[in-house]
Amino acid sequence: MAITVDIDLGYEFAVKAPIKEVFDLVSDVPKSASHFPKVDKLTDLGQGVYRWEMQKVGTQQVNIQTVYASKYVADRKKGTVVWTPVKGEGNALVSGSWKLAETKKGTAVEFKVFGTVDVALPGLMKMVVVPIVAGEFEKLVEKYIDNLIKKFGGEVE
Repeated sequence: MAITVDIDLGYEFAVKAPIKEVFDLVSDVPKSASHFPKVDKLTDLGQGVYRWEMQKVGTQQVNIQTVYASKYVADRKKGTVVWTPVKGEGNALVSGSWKLAETKKGTAVEFKVFGTVDVALPGLMKMVVVPIVAGEFEKLVEKYIDNLIKKFGGEVE
């Protein structure tokens, strides 16, 4: 039996770097992924599709590894990068977007990520597993954003 964990996160922030620099990094999936913590393996499947394999988390007896693939589409004119889930790859479906806008002091950034992660554990563990998996995912995303903010010279005051 599998437990399904829903993920729905959104962040808005502004960085000091110019929009071209920010777009160039977030639209390049391997470069962007290099700032995401606990990525075990990123595989280019071609045609803008990447499979993410995260490091296992948990104990030796009970551990969870999230694996998924998403198709990425970047649009420089709109300042967007959008990804949609690829079914049949791993135990999660993940979608999201980057939306960038030029400001006087740098770049305004909007980041959204949505997903479902299926965890192969007994249903009795749902009350324990759901908050742990959701919390771990949120911590990873927040660390990712912190890493990017540092890369882009900090937040605009």
